[in-house]
This record gives sequence, C-alpha cells and structure tokens, in this order.
Amino acid sequence: TIRDKGIVNNKLSNALMQKLEKEGIPTHYVQEINDRDTFVKKVEIVPLEVIVRNVAAGSFSKKYGVPEGTALNNRVVEFSLKSDELGDPMINDSQITAIGVATQAELDELRAMALRVDELMTELFAKCGIRLVDFKLEFGRAGGELLLCDEISPDSCRLWDAETNRKMDKDRFRRDLGNVLDGYRDVLARLQAAHV
Repeated sequence: TIRDKGIVNNKLSNALMQKLEKEGIPTHYVQEINDRDTFVKKVEIVPLEVIVRNVAAGSFSKKYGVPEGTALNNRVVEFSLKSDELGDPMINDSQITAIGVATQAELDELRAMALRVDELMTELFAKCGIRLVDFKLEFGRAGGELLLCDEISPDSCRLWDAETNRKMDKDRFRRDLGNVLDGYRDVLARLQAAHV
C-alpha cells in the first residue's frame, strides 16, 4: 500500500481525460467528486489493452533485445487480451476478430484513437519536461461509441524525466527504486504548473 497514491492518480487521470476530451477524444469522464472519487459513464469494456510504445522499455526490450531507452523508428501499437487467467497475452487483429472481441472497424478506430492520444500526451508531457515512453489504454462501448476509459496515470504509463531519464512511474515500485509517491507527485505538480 502506498498512502495517497490513489489521490494523485485520480487527479492526474481526471486532468488528462478532460484535456483529451477537449481535443476530441471521447472519454468516460463525467466529474471529479472528491480526491478519491470520480463519476464516469457506464460502458461495456472492450476486453483489450491498447499499448503504444515510443521508446524501447520493459517487456518490449526483453522480448526483442532492444536496449531500454532506445528511441523507436516508429510508434508501436500492440493489443493484449484482458485476461488475468491467461496473463494478458498479446493478440493480433485477425485473432481478435476471429474470437469476436472486436470488429476490424473497431480495431481501426482504437488504433487511430490511441495514436492521437499518443500525439497529444507526448506534446503535453514534453512541455512539462517529461518523456512519454509508453502507455496502455482501455476503451469501452456506450451508445454505439467507443470511449477512452479506466485511468491514465503513472500506473499505466512509463514517464521519464526528459533530461535525466529518472523514472517517475510504476517502475519505481517494480524495480525497488524507492520514493514511488514522490515520482507520481512530481508528474502531477508539473502538469498542474502547465495548467492541465
């Protein structure tokens, strides 16, 4: 348990969702109620994680032997099936459509939305001196529309200081780097200073 991490993530995610909504990305966000609670639209979750990678890190570096921190020649979009029992395996378009998780039209829309989110967040974080390494998104269906759901926070993004590459995200916990909450608070403070 990391005391107050939920508060920081709630504020970060809500600020980012509102910013993305203003830029034309439909989200489930409705209203922040207090430090820990937020109203969101009810959705049917699409059981996929959409992962966007700008820099080699984590499992990508391990799987493909690319040194962590290597800038990629192009952005990578991956899908993984949301299934704790199966270990959230990577899954491709034809597999997704074959088992009926989503249609090809939905996958095309998810990919386009994820890449647009990447553009917007990369620009936003760069203004705050933060490098957006990679992140995962989740989406849901509501009223015939795909909405960005779940959260966007240092729990779902890799965020590095642009000058030092200091990790400001979940890897502080995973790699036992200490001061987990300080990294998260630093991200929130920088976004607030940029008036997000």
